[in-house]
Amino acid sequence: MNEPAPDASDLHPAKPSEAGSLTSIAAARIAVGALIDGGVEYVVVSPGSRSAPMAYALAEASAEGRVELLVRIDERSAGFTALGLALSTGSPAAVLTTSGTAVGNLMPAVMEANHAAVPLVVLSADRPEELLGTGANQTTIQLDLFGEHVRFAADVPAGSSPLRAVETALSAATGAFSELAPGPVQLNLSFRDPLVPGAGEQLPTAADRQKFRIATEPLTMDLPPAAASLEERRTVVLAGHDAGPVAEAFARAHGLPLLAEPSSNARFGPNAVGPYRLLLEHFGPDSAQPIERVVLFGRPTLSRPVASLLARADVPSALYQPVPVAWYEAGRRTELPLESLADLAEFAGRGPSDWLDTWLLAGSAAQHALDGILGGEPAATGPAVGAQVWSTARGQLVLGSSNGIRDVDLAGLPAAGPAATIYANRGLAGIDGTISTATGIALGGRQETTLLLGDVTFLHDAGGLLLGPGEAVPDLRIVVLNDAGGAIFDLLEHGAVRDAGGYPDAVERLFSTPHTVDIAAIAAAYGVGHCSVSTTAGLAEALAAPINGRTIVEVRADRAGLRDLHARIRSAISAAVTGVLGG
Repeated sequence: MNEPAPDASDLHPAKPSEAGSLTSIAAARIAVGALIDGGVEYVVVSPGSRSAPMAYALAEASAEGRVELLVRIDERSAGFTALGLALSTGSPAAVLTTSGTAVGNLMPAVMEANHAAVPLVVLSADRPEELLGTGANQTTIQLDLFGEHVRFAADVPAGSSPLRAVETALSAATGAFSELAPGPVQLNLSFRDPLVPGAGEQLPTAADRQKFRIATEPLTMDLPPAAASLEERRTVVLAGHDAGPVAEAFARAHGLPLLAEPSSNARFGPNAVGPYRLLLEHFGPDSAQPIERVVLFGRPTLSRPVASLLARADVPSALYQPVPVAWYEAGRRTELPLESLADLAEFAGRGPSDWLDTWLLAGSAAQHALDGILGGEPAATGPAVGAQVWSTARGQLVLGSSNGIRDVDLAGLPAAGPAATIYANRGLAGIDGTISTATGIALGGRQETTLLLGDVTFLHDAGGLLLGPGEAVPDLRIVVLNDAGGAIFDLLEHGAVRDAGGYPDAVERLFSTPHTVDIAAIAAAYGVGHCSVSTTAGLAEALAAPINGRTIVEVRADRAGLRDLHARIRSAISAAVTGVLGG
């Protein structure tokens, strides 16, 4: 899906004085120095023997205050923690593993980083060339293990300088090559014995200084009003994942309705419409005011109504793409890619005088109907939890895949301005490593962070709660909607299959994956605070408490009536919108 990346053959040959003669510790120190010089602020380390030279060199740099280290015993968690650090800092973050299966455990994080264009640097330690193919322990083919999922991969032989490979890797990771989006890279570093510092060497005296980092506020921006000469068009602005505040500013400047996913970081402002995905049918080709054009910012990932709109041949669509992106291959989507806002403005036009008002009227009616349904539920439900978390989160908010982010997309009321910076693993939209990602985001952002996820997503990465003694503890509130299984499948076609009666037990076992796990016991095992609620009032009280360290808020819910709840929401919204729009 990417343009060809530079490979090891593109590197200049090492100088004779650099080639083949370095000790493992000396080579590791060069690599660490180059990583730090290239902007790496954090390295997540998983323990191992073959990676020891890098570990010692990183320990030296950490003692000098030049880099921050995190240690995770599970490489899979380490990879996602580094991913989160890169997301919140905007800088490349590295993860170090020993050889063998340790490297393979990074594959899910690398895949996510690839499709989300995150600068994740894989430092995989390897055995020297003379041990490959001999049956030596923890020895396999590691170079190019990640295939097309990395922008660059290089093998650095034992005894050789890694300087140029590190420099090229960081350039590729951060998007310095014009035809490549940022993304993950692999440096496969071979080390030969001895793997430890020489006799008499010791850590430098610890430097008493910390890197200064200001907690960033959510971004907003302004654009000049659309020119009066632009043609009037019934255009909608779709803000998908990672669209950024430019989507909100464009919609506002052109008088267009804004349909923004939560992780767009554009779901705010006077033009934003809340339950937009249930309104699209009211602006279809047979309606009084049909949608004529669509402009897309970011990547749409959440709803089938949006996908159906973008697939319509009778509605021209354009994608704002000022830089290379990693989430689709050129020519594989129907939107017209446009690099400048001026060209996008010509395509979109400006909204007719009543176009935005009609959408806001429909959105207000839909929100009122939705709130009425949710307010009548005595127990906590997914949409109600999503709405509460959305309205109270400050600092940083991480949304897990599956129902959590969709609940917020449905019920999260757009505010006048953004209250939190939103993150989500939407590159491949998997549930892998969500707790670890949120931990990295919280530590890198150095501000309070809320994570909303489901129970299956939580259990998938429960090991991400493990922090060793002395490891940095984030200010992280983990809100777990525990309905004892994978409720998202109830809302997909599998729920209909179950309700038809032909496969009820198969659907429950194979898709819903029910469980009876005691989340409070998991929290206690990892030394994390825990409280349990079952009503929206109880959740509101829990969310009002300050975030200090790590706490799990378990929201107990019943998924038995979830399909019916969503059907009632759709019906109520349809009636309300029809009432105000007619038809």
